[in-house]
Amino acid sequence: MNIHEYQAKELYRQHGIPVPKGIACMSVEEATQAAEKLIKETGNQVVVVKAQIHAGGRGKAGGVKVVKGADAATKAAREILGKKLVTHQTGPDGKVVQRLLVEQGLPIKNELYLALVVDRDSRRIAIMASTEGGMDIEEVAAKTPEKIRTVTIDPAVGLQGYQIRQLAFGLGLTAQEQKHFSKLLDRLARLFEQEDCSIAEINPLILTEDEQVIALDAKVNFDSNAEFRHRELWSSLRDLSEEAPTETEAKEADLSFIQLDGNIGCLVNGAGLAMATMDTIKHYGGEPANFLDVGGGASQEAVTKAFRIILQSEAVEGIFVNIFGGIMRCDTIAKGVVAATRELGLKVPLVVRLEGTKVEEGRKILDESGLAITSAATMAEGAQKIVELAKG
Repeated sequence: MNIHEYQAKELYRQHGIPVPKGIACMSVEEATQAAEKLIKETGNQVVVVKAQIHAGGRGKAGGVKVVKGADAATKAAREILGKKLVTHQTGPDGKVVQRLLVEQGLPIKNELYLALVVDRDSRRIAIMASTEGGMDIEEVAAKTPEKIRTVTIDPAVGLQGYQIRQLAFGLGLTAQEQKHFSKLLDRLARLFEQEDCSIAEINPLILTEDEQVIALDAKVNFDSNAEFRHRELWSSLRDLSEEAPTETEAKEADLSFIQLDGNIGCLVNGAGLAMATMDTIKHYGGEPANFLDVGGGASQEAVTKAFRIILQSEAVEGIFVNIFGGIMRCDTIAKGVVAATRELGLKVPLVVRLEGTKVEEGRKILDESGLAITSAATMAEGAQKIVELAKG
């Protein structure tokens, strides 16, 4: 689950991580009031107006403006709020800005990069730090990987002091900056573990002239598998307007669904089989429209719901159902497919491949349904057929 920058900064603040003073705003009027309040409290005329969307690259897309005075902040808020931002993370459709963060301006001596992520290779939390703050870390990794310093946290002993000093020395920090950096990183690591994060990023992490270390930006993603431990907090932070409606609907139905850009809808049980199904469709020249795992024990109602979610995309020109019946029985799936086809008045080609428990009963239900359902004996045959039918 993703959250907005202003929410991440509030979380940082609660854990003792220094962040600039800022106020979240939902309107231009609120942005004006926020700017006036910050200028009065800080005595600094410089404020920053930032678009709040679940995507990076906002600055390059015109979603971050550094201005002087409340009037200029009002003008910036009017230009950003309601604007569609297109960044490398939003895709070509972009995202409409519905929230703003108005923040105090700070004098910057230097910009650094700092992030904690889950490293699946080492099965540990990895800390990445670089002197190239403010840049896309992917670009730094591709062109100058030597500028990224990495350490991993041993889960048995936690983050060690020598690891923090190792990163601080590599970043060229002064003694006073090292002291502040050490406290910040220790608190960020605790936050990461306590809140079950998948990423906690600060880009840039700034150094000021008086040797303070402050998180000028903040990005936090949570591991959704740990939602049961944080239901109250996460539900208060979740912004449904930033999520794809189909993915939200699928989650409520306990379906694992991710919208893609292709034309072949996929309904599969098991994440591994779903990935293999998508690869096979691409092998035969098609493009998957989604990842959808109905799980090991889906009911007839869940299958109907899955069809309904797939068909919400106008790009879908065919559906491939690929089920291996272990816990799930093939006859149950077949009944669900027939019911969904009749209820929804399916108008695109449908290919179904069943294998496993009660497979003969399942195939009989499909064959005797009187509906335009094409059967396939293997995954390869099914993928090839649906690609051909969709083209036709």
